[in-house]
Amino acid sequence: MNTFKRETSVRAVLAAGAAAAVMAVGATGALAQSEDTYKIGVVTFLSGQAAESFGVPAWNGGKVLIEKLNAGEGPAPYDKKGFGGLTIEPVVIDEAGGATKQVQEFRNLVQRENVDAVVGYVSSGDCLAIAPVADELKALTVLYDCGTPRVFEDGEYEYAFRTAAHATMDNVALARYMKEKGMDVETIGGINQDYAWGHDSWRDFTASMKQLYPESEVVAELFPAFGAGQYGTEISAIMRENPDVIHSSNWGGDLQALILQAMPRGMFQRSQVALSAGDHVMPPLGENMPQDVVIGARGAYGYMAPDTPLNQWWQKIYMDEYDVIPVQAPYRMAQAILGLKLAVEKAMEENGGQKPTKEQVAAALKGSSWESPAGQIEMALGNGHQAIQPTAIGRTMKNDEGKVVIGDIVRFNARCVNPPEGKKSIEWIESGFEGAQCD
Repeated sequence: MNTFKRETSVRAVLAAGAAAAVMAVGATGALAQSEDTYKIGVVTFLSGQAAESFGVPAWNGGKVLIEKLNAGEGPAPYDKKGFGGLTIEPVVIDEAGGATKQVQEFRNLVQRENVDAVVGYVSSGDCLAIAPVADELKALTVLYDCGTPRVFEDGEYEYAFRTAAHATMDNVALARYMKEKGMDVETIGGINQDYAWGHDSWRDFTASMKQLYPESEVVAELFPAFGAGQYGTEISAIMRENPDVIHSSNWGGDLQALILQAMPRGMFQRSQVALSAGDHVMPPLGENMPQDVVIGARGAYGYMAPDTPLNQWWQKIYMDEYDVIPVQAPYRMAQAILGLKLAVEKAMEENGGQKPTKEQVAAALKGSSWESPAGQIEMALGNGHQAIQPTAIGRTMKNDEGKVVIGDIVRFNARCVNPPEGKKSIEWIESGFEGAQCD
């Protein structure tokens, strides 16, 4: 089945289902928490330019994983039904609409739907807005994605957690990859979205390059608006400077548009393009994905995932259901749900087998670690609220069947590309990666 058509049809179904769920809440009012279920609000993009390549695949992964867990079909240590015998009940909400709308949706999930936990958020702006509200409402919240380091570097929260590494890892790893591969870099340019994610990613990448390539010079830095869609001006401007490396942390529809508009103009032939979060557009772009692009997946995901029994199981259940390889978004959703599952079950053991409180689950999740399909996740930063994880960087190339895949892969352990506890990302980079533990 054509991937684009399949994902698009799934998106339409999910959007309708989410709308129906919200309408049902309005008709019935708040529902009491059940002692037999564990109700989670799942928030991700089901409409808009981030839905096709990110939001819908993320929920696709969450949906099939929850089905398997509820059936008791997960591999050990995830083989208990649901969350310790509690049936997982998801309530799916569309993340589209901006931070103000999402704060209101979050309040509805907590105060009207009475969810036990919220798992969600792709947008850095949404994560920055939601975290303080989570503490205000004392609502257990698992940020499954977003990238800005600012969430836990600039704030301290009791009820908010992020179960995936932030964007510093992505950009430090990109720079380390180029150095390890012996690339000559004298000039650097960037096209990044004009909000927290884009600015933070560009800051961390250029600071990392300055450490590893001290003679390099930034010759172009462009920040088109999020959702701009048209990049002719930026492509022209950056190609005039002809940098050795062009960096972009664009994602979703913005990244697809940039690639499709830059390819016929030869940008990928003239400069080494490095995409810090680019793997998720490979399935929808197919043969339109250019070769020899240095590419990150925000973790060891998809084509770069480790060959472990857990990852083999995960890829099989996803591909059996959707006929496409899971990439960045479903992996991040899965590791959030698996981490929450083990925290709930640990808290239940300490609560005499009874359904735990939000505070008990938060205490169990804080500072915890667990195996994910992408490797070990450790809640090692942000006073136990922010994860680190291993990652991988590679290059796009065609395999023997003529399909574009990722090869020439280099793997980095978590403590090589993530800052240590108590150190802000930019300070750590500018210190020369002090304390980094690289193989």
